[in-house]
Amino acid sequence: MKYRPILTTTAFTVVVMMCPVAGKAQEQTLKFATEGSYAPWNFTEGGTLKGFDIELTNDLCARAKLKCEISPQNWDGIIPALNAGKYDAIAAAMGITAKRREAIEFTIPYARARNGFFASKGSDLAKLPGTGQSFDLDNSTEVAKAEIEQMRPLLKGKVIGVQTSSTNAAFLETYFKGDVEVREYKTTEDAELDLLSDRVDAIVQSNISLATTKKNAKFDDYEILGPTFFGGPFGIGVGIGLRKDDAKLKATLDQVIQDAIADGTVKRLAEKWFAVDVTPLSQK
Repeated sequence: MKYRPILTTTAFTVVVMMCPVAGKAQEQTLKFATEGSYAPWNFTEGGTLKGFDIELTNDLCARAKLKCEISPQNWDGIIPALNAGKYDAIAAAMGITAKRREAIEFTIPYARARNGFFASKGSDLAKLPGTGQSFDLDNSTEVAKAEIEQMRPLLKGKVIGVQTSSTNAAFLETYFKGDVEVREYKTTEDAELDLLSDRVDAIVQSNISLATTKKNAKFDDYEILGPTFFGGPFGIGVGIGLRKDDAKLKATLDQVIQDAIADGTVKRLAEKWFAVDVTPLSQK
């Protein structure tokens, strides 16, 4: 997912009814952050936030009877800002990983993507084995590791671009440390520009965000080369990030996410924005 690198920006505000005080309902404004520059998950167009995360967030708020206002937040500081109280939740294509769970809590997953190497079809990385296949780093560990060993010689010495603080960066650190030079970027767009300029040999991103990248004619000669991966450093899926002490908010969001999955809303929005179903139930 940017099953993609690790973070993105856009904050939305919701109004919820709190405990009555002096006979009146007290209102509290809740802020949700998203990156706003990670199409098609979340992005800004004509000054308006759009994308899968934005539509789903609005749907979840409506189900929970919450009024939402969305605004952006930089990805590289999105978790510290959450814990500092700048906002109350993160809805930004964020993978649920063990490392992130050390700092924050997550809702149940609302999506799951697959991640791979994106490079020129004319490069020697076109020889990477397993193109078109996908491997589970949690449940097919030995098979996935065997595939990675076949990829290692071709990736040796390559410069790979990723978004900073992303699951993609964690994936390279876990499986290709010492084999590749990792170059981190503030946004995926910056990494893509350096790929076009031959400053990096490849980038690692989610198949979903790369589907949008491929709509740009400049990337006609680029493709996902080698297999894609999910699980492991990429986490168990994409969820909404919360502070650890917000148990009531988690319970509310868990329920409406479950409802949105059950009635097909997540699937409908995924097919609209990604042209593929990414609901966790479809990713067995």
